[in-house]
Amino acid sequence: MIGAIADDVTGGTDAAVAFRRQGLRTAVYFGLPEAVDPDLDAVVIALKTRTAPADDAVADSLAAAARLRAAGADRLYFKYCSTFDSTSQGNIGPVLDALTAFTGTDAVVHTPASPEHGRTAYQGHLFVHDRLLSDSPMRDHPLTPMRDANLPRLMDAQTAAPGSAAVPYAVVREGTAAIAAAITKARRTSRYLFPDALTDADLLAVARAVADEPLTGGGAGLAGALAAVAAERRGTAADAHPEPPGGPAAVLAGSCSARTLEQIAHLQRAGRPAHRLDALASPDPDALAATALSWYDALAPGPAPLVYSSLPPGDLAAVQDALGTERSAQVLEAAIARVALGLKDRGVTRFVCAGGETSGAIVAALGVDGGVIGAEAARGVPWIHTGRGLDVLLKSGNFGEPDLLLTASEAR
Repeated sequence: MIGAIADDVTGGTDAAVAFRRQGLRTAVYFGLPEAVDPDLDAVVIALKTRTAPADDAVADSLAAAARLRAAGADRLYFKYCSTFDSTSQGNIGPVLDALTAFTGTDAVVHTPASPEHGRTAYQGHLFVHDRLLSDSPMRDHPLTPMRDANLPRLMDAQTAAPGSAAVPYAVVREGTAAIAAAITKARRTSRYLFPDALTDADLLAVARAVADEPLTGGGAGLAGALAAVAAERRGTAADAHPEPPGGPAAVLAGSCSARTLEQIAHLQRAGRPAHRLDALASPDPDALAATALSWYDALAPGPAPLVYSSLPPGDLAAVQDALGTERSAQVLEAAIARVALGLKDRGVTRFVCAGGETSGAIVAALGVDGGVIGAEAARGVPWIHTGRGLDVLLKSGNFGEPDLLLTASEAR
């Protein structure tokens, strides 16, 4: 079994669908499950630790690792965001330090590279499409602003372990044997190794070199490559494409990423009814949710509506200046979670959710503790069938084409 620990729910679903896509029997759990099915090929435990205090993130991740190990997972994968969302105070470094000790390994190969999502690594630097990470919209992320694109340097700021190092592209393009030799040499002096990767073929070569390591990590790109190696060894066929679910739908968005803002604008141009949660007007989550649900109750029957708190950078800064970054996030997450619960009570069965923190708050409010991975609405964005009469689509802020929220919430 491959056992993955994800630092948020959207990242967890992204990793789970990467495993399922290769034909591995896969389940995703939101939060620490009481037990893990030992008959699965891959299991993902999706936590909410990306922006948690480092000590809490470490404790939760170790608990997940122990649960996975008890179920028979002999290889662990720490799934973090493909834009390496973190700060010098954590949490990628502290969690990997703890998991390294847990597994007893001396070096960990990991990379956020996910070429299918436009994330590539070259000369140890992370690119978002054609820009360095530090020049991308992630530079001004409200919680994890990424002002540096050098992966070893970012990692060294979060750990006291020996200096991190890149495995350069000149080595990666030579193939698996060269990568394995470079890793063997580098692990004598460095605990954390970042292989360059420009294509999925590069990641597959890396995965073949590290498939038997007790601990690896990174984005969904390397997770999918490791799944491909596991499928090769088992002779497993890739799954057929399942059908998306039907039922009454609603779109709930909290991400302030450039892509989510674009998707919201696309939804509004299509004429979808929309209501914004305005924390400046009422910094009370109960009042915000009550107003939103009253608005929903007054709608005529029609296409799925949008309730959102997403704002462009300037407007977001005004809210954070007035309420504080942490308080504003808490108010809006609590409000959108209450809205989700109210919509469920009103018969909504399909929830299209945009944003990692937003998705985490929603699944907690709905009591969703996991599910079976279904059809992908976009690459790495699957529907999850919960077995409770609810279907949820949990979208990372930066993922999906401009029409994703529109098409995912269409009537079926």
